[in-house]
Order: sequence, then C-alpha cells, then structure tokens
Amino acid sequence: MVIYAATFEVPLHVVEYLSRLLAAHRRRIGTPKGSRALGTFRQVVLVLRWFRTRGCVHCLARDAGISQATGYRYPREGTDVLAAQAPNLHEVLERYRHEGMSHVILDGTLIATDRLAGTALSVKGKEIDAWYSGKHKRFGANVQFLGAPDGTPLWTSDTEPGSTHDLTAARAHGLPALYPAARQGLRTLADSGYEGAGIGIHTPVKKPAGHSADHLHADNRTYNALQCGVRSLGERAAAELKVRWKTLKYVTLAPAGSVTSHAPPLSSTGTGNDLH
Repeated sequence: MVIYAATFEVPLHVVEYLSRLLAAHRRRIGTPKGSRALGTFRQVVLVLRWFRTRGCVHCLARDAGISQATGYRYPREGTDVLAAQAPNLHEVLERYRHEGMSHVILDGTLIATDRLAGTALSVKGKEIDAWYSGKHKRFGANVQFLGAPDGTPLWTSDTEPGSTHDLTAARAHGLPALYPAARQGLRTLADSGYEGAGIGIHTPVKKPAGHSADHLHADNRTYNALQCGVRSLGERAAAELKVRWKTLKYVTLAPAGSVTSHAPPLSSTGTGNDLH
C-alpha cells in the first residue's frame, strides 16, 4: 500500500467554522469527551471531502480509519448541523434588499439520486414514481434556488420529489416570501416554467400556440431577449454549487426504506456563503 499526502481545496477557515459548529452540537447532545471515533476537525475534513469530491463513503471511512457505518453517519450529521445555520428566505431577501440588489433569479434544479420509493398521482390521475423527473429522465429531488444578478447562490429550498413541477415547488417554498420583497422593490426574474406565479415574478412572454416566436410583437421579443440575457447570469447559481460541491451532482442514497428517511441530506442550505 502506498501512502501519500494530498492538499484539500477548501479554505482553512471553512473547516474551522464547521468544526466549531460540530463541537457545539456535541456539547448540546451530551456526547462524552473522547467517545467519538474522530475529533471534530477530522470529521469536518471527511464531511467536506464528501461534498467537494463526491468520494465513495467507504473510501472516506477507510482513509479516516473508521467503520463504514460511522462513515455514512458523519456526513449526514455534518449536513444537518450546517442546514441548521441557514437563514430563512425572508431574512435572505431582507438582507439583499437593504444592500441595494436590483433583482434575484428564481429557478429549479434536480439533485440526481439513486432510485427512491414512493408514488404520486400525475395531473392526468395516473400513478407515477414521485421521485422520477420526466423532464430530466432520472430520479432525484427538485430544489428551488435564488441567484444574485452575477450568479452567486443566495438560497436553496428544502427538497420536493423530482416529479414536482417547478411552479408547484416555488409556491410551497419561495413565492410567499418573494411577493412581499417585490412590493418593496426587490423583483424576481424566472423562466417561462413559472408563468402565472404572480405579481412581482417576471417571466418571458410566451409565443401564441401553434406559432413561432416571430408572431410575437416586436416589443415582446425585445423584452424576452433582455429578460433572458439578464436572467442567464443568475441561473449560473446552481452550476456554481454543483461544480464547487460535486456531491450535489449525484447523491447516492439507499433505494430501500421510506422516502422520508432520505430527505435530510438534501435539506436547505441557505445562503451557503461560508462554503464559497
């Protein structure tokens, strides 16, 4: 066996920040000193390696000298501790409104997973796999997110099954906070999938049914081009998250058991500023 040193591409202050959170979590739940397989610093390295490189859990556990069961438990614990720090959407919008941000970008992304059990009824009344996205042709979780005008991730929602339409997910997690923000001057841009979202949520003008975009009035075509150009920058937010934290491209989850038990690793991450 060859042993070698490697550099981990995460700033030290991020590791120290999460280490302090885990230490506080252990004190809160009454963990006896010295009873854990790893100290908080080494646990954080394992957690962030899982996020950063999407490494297999048993490999991370082997490198840390812990059991595979503990290797699966530690990333979940680290994710839950991080998620508990996330501000709610009202707080996020209030902060950036006071900073003078002109608008935010609303969009959805699919966090791909292994197959998950669970059924739902389609709009046609047919029973379908709840976690299968017909749009993306794979299983996963629908996550709504907000991006800044320059594409910086600002907020992500809790998960919904992959079959959930973006507008439905937005109504459950985002729109109740976005409406008051729009009345106070912080508007939201979104793609045509959010048509009908309500006042303050600006979407492109759809072309007439059965016609090409050329049938739109020149003013509407100009509006669509401008809206698309501005919105495209903000829609980079999901790509920024998935490129930086590779585990978000595909989260490996056990297909057995209830759907509810699989939701926590994909829970809300808030602004995520401490992880950039």
